[in-house]
Amino acid sequence: MDIQRVNWPDGANCAVMLTFNLDADQFWMSLGDDCHRRPKTLSLGEYGMKRGLHRVLDVLEAFDVPATFFVPGKVAEHYPDRIQEVAAGGFEIGLHGYAHENFGHLNDGELGDAFSQGVAALKKVTGENPMGFRVPEGEMTREAYDHMAASGILYSSSMFGDDRPYWVKTALEGKSVLEIPAPWEISDFPYFGFNYTPAFPAGQGRIANYSHVLSTFKQEYKAYYYYGLCYVPQFDPQTIGSPGRITILADLLKYIKEQGKVWFCTGREMADFWDKN
Repeated sequence: MDIQRVNWPDGANCAVMLTFNLDADQFWMSLGDDCHRRPKTLSLGEYGMKRGLHRVLDVLEAFDVPATFFVPGKVAEHYPDRIQEVAAGGFEIGLHGYAHENFGHLNDGELGDAFSQGVAALKKVTGENPMGFRVPEGEMTREAYDHMAASGILYSSSMFGDDRPYWVKTALEGKSVLEIPAPWEISDFPYFGFNYTPAFPAGQGRIANYSHVLSTFKQEYKAYYYYGLCYVPQFDPQTIGSPGRITILADLLKYIKEQGKVWFCTGREMADFWDKN
């Protein structure tokens, strides 16, 4: 049985929430305690902030579309100018943990610290409390939603339980957090993230064919558009921002705009819309 179609704004047939994870070197630091002594590995994340991010911003400006950037607190501390540049472009800044922690391994006190430190770091750089959250790679406990609500966060884009937004109740009376699902098949990092030591992925798979990845993103969008769903791709400048791969983002946006009426939105705009409908 098909689900009831959503009446997206302005008669759009589909919603698109473009998202970018600014993991920088914090992703690689989270792979092992000795990674702070691995400059070759850390340079993968540094490239994303030094070169990839500017290419991403150029594409978003060229296509005149909004986007949401999820940022670990430590990345905001290490690259404040870059984060301010993103915010100055009118893009939303959401929380992505403090030090790219595996939230499934944290006790309640550690969860509270990750949220409070992450929120404080982003607020210091942008002047605003983040309204959205995406869990770093790894698991997440149910208690994390309680800390989101306590931190003033309205929505998460972390789970896979539907292909349109849904509410998650928290332990705080009368408080729920909107979950905006972001499936792995339309995330660039599983296709392009790679390192020899420490091994990522653990099985040492190889970097995917660019045209095949673009085809997957397009095929998924075609289906999302047909069913009138909420399409939430994930990108990271260190993987999508190379001279060759940035064309995947540009070609995907060109394809989306050619298909018909679509509502491009930020996470905050989606949360506001879903709360009123």
